[in-house]
Amino acid sequence: MSRRAFQRGAKSNISSLTSQVSHLKSQNMNRIKKLFQEKKNILSIYYTAGYPNLGDTIEIAEALQKSGADILEIGFPYSDPVADGPVIQASSKQSLDQGMTLKVLFEQLKDLRKHVTIPVLLMGYVNPVLQFGVENFCKACAEVGVDGCIVPDLPMAEYEEFYQGCFEEHNLSNVFLITPQTAEERIHKIDGLTNGFIYLLSSSATTGKNLEVGDTTEAYFSRIKAMNLKNPTMIGFGISDKQTFDKACSYANGAIIGTAFVKAIADGNLEENVSNFMKKFKD
Repeated sequence: MSRRAFQRGAKSNISSLTSQVSHLKSQNMNRIKKLFQEKKNILSIYYTAGYPNLGDTIEIAEALQKSGADILEIGFPYSDPVADGPVIQASSKQSLDQGMTLKVLFEQLKDLRKHVTIPVLLMGYVNPVLQFGVENFCKACAEVGVDGCIVPDLPMAEYEEFYQGCFEEHNLSNVFLITPQTAEERIHKIDGLTNGFIYLLSSSATTGKNLEVGDTTEAYFSRIKAMNLKNPTMIGFGISDKQTFDKACSYANGAIIGTAFVKAIADGNLEENVSNFMKKFKD
């Protein structure tokens, strides 16, 4: 084979590979965006990886998709989960005691996209990510088909200065949180940095508290809605049943359920528990 023919063949292979990579990146980027374009009242479910049993992570993901979940938030446990209530703290401890780590989680998720097609995010604290290595973490997320991350204690300024490029290179949405105390200027800043959705905390309490929409909370939700942010919003903390879910959806694009679901799968038949829980939210 002549050098010119070899070069033509190499260019063709590179072009084909580049096209395939671009297609995969486009799929990853569009799963979240496409969902919010096509659906209202989006239901996102959080659960702790490796709970109730170490090997349950994918089985729960499959069962949730089958039962109608729109987004999965898979929590990677940490030994000091300061923003979590007792239920999720206990699930994290049990998961860690059974041997869950980020390395184990990514190994479990290696065939994720053979089992689920809906958007998947990883949620947890920044310390395990730093220990794993941010570049390694983002690369591993991209390799298994994770669409984004929620790292509540990652400072926005630090993300923007050091990690935004890495997240964007691997097509990961970084989901920021807003509380009732978040200033309007910061909310607009978050909106500008967001390429997925914004997590709207119903209160500044830990997870697991019941949602109570009094005058103050209603004013807060209405204020955010009136800002006409370019990104969709999801309300979390305190969503536990159809009533609180519907109430949250009247102010946002959907809602996130965590503690109530983690309680529901604590024991018994896993698939049956997931199915029974999800039936509460279906008309």
